[in-house]
Amino acid sequence: MGARRGSLAVVAGLLVGALAWPGAAAASDGVGHDVSYPQCGQELPADSAFGIVGVNGGVATTVNPCLADQLAWAAALPGSPGLQVYVNTANPGQLDPRPPTWPSSGESPYGACAGDPGPACSWVYGRTRAAVDIHAFLLPAAARAGVAVVPADLVWWLDVETMNTWQTGSAAARANNRVTLEGMVSYLAETGARVGLYSTDRQWGEIVGWVPSGSPLHELDSWLAGALDPVGAAELCGLPPLTGGGSVVLAQFVTELDDVPLDHDLPC
Repeated sequence: MGARRGSLAVVAGLLVGALAWPGAAAASDGVGHDVSYPQCGQELPADSAFGIVGVNGGVATTVNPCLADQLAWAAALPGSPGLQVYVNTANPGQLDPRPPTWPSSGESPYGACAGDPGPACSWVYGRTRAAVDIHAFLLPAAARAGVAVVPADLVWWLDVETMNTWQTGSAAARANNRVTLEGMVSYLAETGARVGLYSTDRQWGEIVGWVPSGSPLHELDSWLAGALDPVGAAELCGLPPLTGGGSVVLAQFVTELDDVPLDHDLPC
């Protein structure tokens, strides 16, 4: 992670600072938490400043089985309304055979999709995943929880990690991965939602790499992961964003609760 640039004084200042992102102001220390299927059945922190809830069950095509309960938890926090959510992302276009969720047709800014792993189908795949995240996963869970959710009012984080399936081995593969994220941004942006990117510098470089200035990813803000304590999270706040034109607005550090990792989110 590089040499430490933070100090305990800097961390203390960050912890009591106000959050700049919607739905993130309030509790005494300003630190929020993100939760998803690993926290199913756990008692979640009632004193969290804000909550970010994972929509998926670890991969892009599945739903978090505890989504309804976790949305209810986040909606009850001082920083709500103004829920934030994150969604898993992937590009399985190189798999042989390709999964049934891979598109065989559709139009994109990169031309017509014909079922191949190229940019057109990658874009359609991403856009479809975002639509499923909203209409098949999030909104039914919110209805079960009795939480009024408007997709346009949420902050949506695209979770980009090597644990999911991606095209690999070339600059063209990384470009196809980037285009999948562009397809997701396209759908989410049409709702009026605000979108950001979650990853580490290493994982982002391996999966996506360089992002041209004309890409809709270029000016998105970043939520950086990889710290083990508040001091490390403060260091992440000082790093460059994942793409040019954006800012690092959140930094994650991880502890354990009942032997299960619990993610803390420090506003930058």
